[in-house]
Amino acid sequence: MSDFAPEYAAQRRMQQMRRGVQPGRGVARVGKAALKALLGAGMILAVVLFQPVIRRALEHIGRGNIFSKEFIGSLMSESKLIVNELHQAVISMAKRRVGALIVIERRTGLADIIVSGTRIDGRISAPLVENIFEPNTPLHDGAMIIRDGTIVAAACFLPLAEDIAVARELGTRHRAALGISSVSDSITIVVSEETGGISGARDGKLIRYIDGKALRDLLESIFVQERDTATFTLFKRRAKDEQ
Repeated sequence: MSDFAPEYAAQRRMQQMRRGVQPGRGVARVGKAALKALLGAGMILAVVLFQPVIRRALEHIGRGNIFSKEFIGSLMSESKLIVNELHQAVISMAKRRVGALIVIERRTGLADIIVSGTRIDGRISAPLVENIFEPNTPLHDGAMIIRDGTIVAAACFLPLAEDIAVARELGTRHRAALGISSVSDSITIVVSEETGGISGARDGKLIRYIDGKALRDLLESIFVQERDTATFTLFKRRAKDEQ
């Protein structure tokens, strides 16, 4: 039987060549199949990642108003949506004199602060922010921590500023804002329940009486700008004036 093996193999190769089948074609077919599978997986991943946008587009196509202002607005960048929601919530609480303490995590991790509060992991929205700080609710007393555009936790405990002069002049929320800004690169927004005034703390400095425009500029510098703004003109200008 072994004497016929080489002759049989040669005949089989000749038949494959006549049929247009080249040696190694099976490997090529396997490679193409693997590539198709990889591309298919990539398409599925893209659909999952962009599901919210695709869903909104299909909804508006079905209603025949894909070019409406509502649809165009729904495609606004997530960063600008975050800015709008936070700005709306802070201004509303300031008008109603609802105390608030919002810490925005940056490069320095705040894991030890987060574990001291209640985990939320919620998407930022004005109603959610206002409900958390609504007086006489379980989470209103303490700090809200925002990480990567998400409300990670609420009712968190912050270290207080140890400066005696500062402690006499300011309330607990402002002292806490100064305390966390002194030990991290976070930025904290404070709403006073006594005056409704808006303040911001960064690098151990507190800027008080921020108006609506300055608040929006601050939020956009955090969430919208692609690179960290080294100048932070609001803080530098006001800090210099108050020295």
